Amino acid sequence: MNFTRWSARLPGTQRRAAARTEHTAVPDRRGEGAVPAARAEQLTDEAPPGLAVDELPVREVLDRVPALVALVHGPDHRVAYVNDAYTAAFGARPVAAPAREALPELDELGLLPLLDQVLRSAKPRTVKSRKVSTGRSYTFTCTPVEGSADGHGGGVLIFATDVTDHAEAAERLRASERQQRETAVTLQRSLLPQELEEPDDLRIAATYLPGGTEAAVGGDWYDVITLGGGRTALVIGDVMGRGVRAAAVMGQLRTAVRAYARLDLPPHEVLQLLDGLATEIDANQIATCVYAIHDPSEGRLVYASAGHLPILVRNEDGTTHRGDEPTGPPLGTGGWLHASGSVPLGPGSTAVLYTDGLVERRDEDLDEGIASLERALVGATGTPQVVCDRLVRAAGVTAEHDDDVAVLVLQHPSRTGPDGELFRNAALELLGGVEATPRARAFASGVLTSWRFPAELHDLGVLAASELVANSLQHGTPPMRLRLRRTDRRLIIEVTDGDDHLPRRRRAEPADEAGRGIAIVATIASNWGSRRTPGGGKAVWCEFALPRAGS
Repeated sequence: MNFTRWSARLPGTQRRAAARTEHTAVPDRRGEGAVPAARAEQLTDEAPPGLAVDELPVREVLDRVPALVALVHGPDHRVAYVNDAYTAAFGARPVAAPAREALPELDELGLLPLLDQVLRSAKPRTVKSRKVSTGRSYTFTCTPVEGSADGHGGGVLIFATDVTDHAEAAERLRASERQQRETAVTLQRSLLPQELEEPDDLRIAATYLPGGTEAAVGGDWYDVITLGGGRTALVIGDVMGRGVRAAAVMGQLRTAVRAYARLDLPPHEVLQLLDGLATEIDANQIATCVYAIHDPSEGRLVYASAGHLPILVRNEDGTTHRGDEPTGPPLGTGGWLHASGSVPLGPGSTAVLYTDGLVERRDEDLDEGIASLERALVGATGTPQVVCDRLVRAAGVTAEHDDDVAVLVLQHPSRTGPDGELFRNAALELLGGVEATPRARAFASGVLTSWRFPAELHDLGVLAASELVANSLQHGTPPMRLRLRRTDRRLIIEVTDGDDHLPRRRRAEPADEAGRGIAIVATIASNWGSRRTPGGGKAVWCEFALPRAGS
């Protein structure tokens, strides 16, 4: 085939040719006071030195370019020409043979359908960074070529640029980003609890899913903290932003929450402390958080929210409701007094705490996302882990999700039959004066006997109840109450009164007639503590570990 019959019309060629044939005379304005044109800007009628582009031999140019060039024609893309660079890369190619046979490398890369598209549409197409069997990477541009005047059909000019260095650099960058992401995710997971604490009265499960494939993970976190006396603190939060910095701030906040929880403060006071700490850690970082406390004796979840999403609760009968109020601004904003609220969480109920990655979508209102989650919770039955998985699936969260997701599910089981016998409560209102102590002692003895505790544990429980009541009578104010509670793991004894001064353990001198009650309780019990109650006053408690079955 005569190659000179083929020409690739490069963009702009005709425009430049027309410009050369339609020179417009530039009037001489030096007599009109205009500034003379610069020497380089003056137009002349002299032809530029050297050959014009249109006069260059096309084949000689294409033979010398370092890029791979091939020309095919007709519906089966028969080879009309390959340049020296193409031959050096893939070997000699037979002229007039179909591309499927003569150019197997194009078939391997899936470019033959692209040649069909270019031939039909008469529009160029480009595919970037395709790796061939030799290990090199090329970017292929396929440009349509018009047929010749003697009736030869149209063709396609294939132009391939070697981009191996760029492809390898991009792959190294992607590998580095993957490594950074793995490091960030590892840091994130190491800052989360490796194993959740297991309260006596609650069943809990949690799920954390890092978002997307970017190197920057978020600052979502959760935690479960047993407070003693049968109470449990639950927390979930989200540090704004992404990356290692957000994960580091998250780790500091989580550590601070555990420390503040040991003070056994109301939820809103814990958030007040966290708010100040968040400002000190990084004034440019803010975080949302929900801190909640569950007391099985009260059957409620008392909580405070710092700009976080509402807690969702499903009752035993299948109805759901939200804990919408009160909600304060995020942590780190400062100058705000948070408040505590509560939602019912009786036996048979399930509560869900979550971060915005579970319900927030770019094309959907946030309230609609929460409503969808609430509808999914109605049918999400089973163990807490099953509920977690079902909610994540219902929300459409996948491995390519663009935001971190943290979900914390807690259930307050409804216990009946033999299991219910292991969870019992008994309470006595303490009235009168000094006679309240022997009444409390007799009450505790009767209850512990009915619960069939071993003699040694019975005697220790009666002694602890007597000392706590005597301490409350001496230092507290009415109303006073003694409460005994047993679970499958421990015996809890608690005394409440109307005075908010918390007792402390101190060393009594040999001549002192008092001051040994708390010391005795701390010595004989597995654990003890005190806290202020929401309505004013305090509660002092201790607990004894129960012997395991068969021991």
